[in-house]
Order: sequence, then C-alpha cells, then structure tokens
Amino acid sequence: MGETVKINDLMVQSGVKFGTSGARGLADDITDRVSYAYTAAFIQYLEETGELKKSGGAIAVGGDLRSSTERIMTAAARAISDQGYEPQCCGILPAPALANYGLINEIPTVMVTGSHIPEDRNGIKYTKKEGEILKHDEAGIKHQAVTLPQGLFDERGMFFVKENPLIPGSEASDLYVDRYLDFFAGNCLNGKKIGVYQHSAAGRDQMVIILSALGAHVTPLGYSEIFIPVDTEAIRPEDVEAAKIWSDEHHFDAIISTDGDGDRPLISDENGKWLRGDVAGILCAAFLEADAVATPISCNSAVEKCGFFKMIYRTKIGSPFVIEAMQQAREEGAKRVVGYEANGGFLTASPIESGEKILSPLPTRDAMILHITILLLSIEKNITISELVSELPQRFSYSNRLKEFPTEKSSARINQLYSGDESRDKETIGAIFGEQFGPVASFDTTDGLRITFQNDEIVHLRPSGNAPEFRCYNEADTESRAVEMNQICMDIMANWR
Repeated sequence: MGETVKINDLMVQSGVKFGTSGARGLADDITDRVSYAYTAAFIQYLEETGELKKSGGAIAVGGDLRSSTERIMTAAARAISDQGYEPQCCGILPAPALANYGLINEIPTVMVTGSHIPEDRNGIKYTKKEGEILKHDEAGIKHQAVTLPQGLFDERGMFFVKENPLIPGSEASDLYVDRYLDFFAGNCLNGKKIGVYQHSAAGRDQMVIILSALGAHVTPLGYSEIFIPVDTEAIRPEDVEAAKIWSDEHHFDAIISTDGDGDRPLISDENGKWLRGDVAGILCAAFLEADAVATPISCNSAVEKCGFFKMIYRTKIGSPFVIEAMQQAREEGAKRVVGYEANGGFLTASPIESGEKILSPLPTRDAMILHITILLLSIEKNITISELVSELPQRFSYSNRLKEFPTEKSSARINQLYSGDESRDKETIGAIFGEQFGPVASFDTTDGLRITFQNDEIVHLRPSGNAPEFRCYNEADTESRAVEMNQICMDIMANWR
C-alpha cells in the first residue's frame, strides 16, 4: 500500500500553489514527490471528468531552460507512466509550442516553467485536450487525493533511485515553426532588419528560424547560458539600456524577445524602445481585424478609445480569465475573437483566415503572432513601429512591483484602503494619494483595487498571483506622467512592508 495524499493539504505543506497560470513555488519546494503528486492529480481529474478514459494514450511534457526544470519534468513523466499513459518528451520549447502540439494531437500537456520569475522558483502548467485548464479545473485538481507508490521517495521528497533522463523529440517545436511559416507568406518580412534578444528564452532558436524564413535579416543578441528572469511587464533597466545600444549599433526596424517560456512577447520600435504589452496587443488585434477582444482590467484604456473593436470584455488578470471571456464572446456571436494581456501574451479563439490559408486557434498566450503581425502592420502602412504607436489614442501605462512582499500583507493593505463604504474609502485613499493625484472618481475591484481619479489618472494595486510581489499599474495622458506616478506609488508602497 502506498501513501494517500490530499492535494489541497500538499499545497499548504509545500507552499506550491496555483496562481494566475499554473502551480508555482520555490524550485526546492517542487520536489519529485510534489511534481509527481500534482501530475497524478491532474490525470486523475481528467479521468474523473471523462477527458481521459484510463485506456492509455500520450501526454506531452516540455519545459524551459531553468536548472530545476529537467528534474521536475522527469518526476512528472514518471507520474504519467505510473498512471498508465505514455509520456512524450518534447524537450525545451516555448509553452505555446507545447500547447499547440497538444491541441493538434488532442492530448493533455504538462509544461514545466516559472515563466518570468527568478530561477530559484519554477512551476507546472497543465493543459487539457482543448487548451489551458481554467479556474474550475484548478479546483477539481486541488480536491483530488492521490496514492503515491511506497518506497519511491526519500524523506526529502526526492526519488530514492534517480530516474533515467528523458529523450526529447522535436516534433512539437517543428509544428510550432510550421504554424507560422505555413500561414504567412515566405517573403513577407523582406527588407526588415530584426534583432532577436535570445537570453535564456525557451524559444530563442525558433524565433530566429521563423523570422529568417519569412525573409527578415535577423541578428541574434544576448544569448545566455544562465537563466535570466525577463519580465515583460516590469522590464529590467539593463534590458532597456541594451535595446537602445543594440538599436543604435545595428539600426534595427525592431528588436524582439520573450520571457522565459516564450509565451509573453517583447517588441521594440526602431529606436530600441520596448512597447508596452497592452499597446502591442491592440496593434496585433487590429491587424487581425478582430471583432471581439478580451483583456484584463489592468490593460491600457486605449483599447476602448481607439474604436477598432465591436466588443471588448474586461477580465481579472490571468490567461484563464481571458480564455473564459473569449469563450463568452464566441457564444455571443463574435466571429474573430482574440485576447491579450498587459504582459503581451496574445491568444486567439477563432480561426484566422487569409485567402485560402487558415491559422488555427491557439487559446493560450503566444508571442510569435504578435511579433509577426506588428511587423506586417508597419509594412502594410509603410510607417515605423513608433509611428504605429503614435496613431493610437495617447494613453500611457507603466507598471512595477515590490519583490518579497507577501501576498497576505498586500491583500490586507488593499482591504484597509477599500471597505466598500465609498465616502469613507475616498477619504482614506485621498489621505494617502490625494496630494499627488487629486480627488477619487471611482473604484474597480475586478482584480485588486483600481482607482480612477477625477483627472482620469489611474492607480491599480494588486498582489501578484505567481510570486510574493505587490504590483502597481498606472495610466496617464503622457508617458512621463505614468512613469512619475508609478515611482510615487512605489515609494508609498515601500513604506507598507
């Protein structure tokens, strides 16, 4: 007899919990035992809901370039095998490439990645046959109780006997590359000079292959043997400076990059200035001629002000909420439904047709579609990327976060600011922010606390769902003011530790 473990209890014991996108925690806390148990619970849940029939079949496994990823992948693969299924190792690849492989083959997938968070942390992201697990699926997984084989793990939660390393295949990565080469014309980026900031992104090679095959002149940049936590919402100062230096040296039309698992994009203009993800998302959606857009409440309000889209759905932060809103849009009759997040991740819920070619839906965060479409939009309009941005309503966003700020403490602080008593809350917030931003006009508690002031400036406070971080998003009529507001907020929030 083995040990029966309740996943809800294991999440509390290990500290590895579901956030806005999968289960995440310290890499040392994602022991072989935790990885095995969570993956077994995922499979058990799929069997319980009828997606898997206990008759075998494949489940794909992939990961990013963190030092802890291979070990966690190996433990997940052992759980898949012990549950009676075949683990298909897809190796190191972008998260959307693995999801795409699962959608094409109608199989679940397990992606080991911590995305943009530091290397001492990691995570596991699960998808079903039709795409990402949603919040009700997370609840179903958490309520599972799994039996762990006796004698498999030592007192530290690691395998007594080290598992053989996984042998990766390239099919999933190849299919992801083909997804874009089959849809976009082979010479569509001719004449474009593109820098690819590779760092430690899981899709660093695929980015070069795709853009080169589409006709661009590509220069790889910043390759790293060590993991670099590139966060597309809070871009590191050294990455801001590097992009400007590279642009001045090479005279690129754009520089592109992604976060660690290749699902959140970065794209710069011709001056090496990184675009905000929520601005880039508007441009991508416009090129694709979307009639419905789903986007989190934290994203730039230019999406409403531009008038490009018939329907706009505002959601909580996190791709599961965006996906649910995209599903709603399709049920309400929208024909070309997309979604994007402030981190730049772009999702498609409808087939995109271009002549006789069809780009199948990929309802998970993706980076390459945004890179390609913004470049194509600049070609179509015969203007630079900075000019594309200047054509949009001039609303500017800026965000940052305080690291090592426990979620419980940041949530408690928000509860002190907002009680639901409007007059009292306006007085409380006015005492803290009023001197800098003026009187409060309204609140939005869709996700965290979003405060709109009477001058139309915005302060949005939110505990991160993926790490012990307290995030602040600001929006104003000028970029300098948005940056200034964010620094003011960071200084105020730092005193709340």
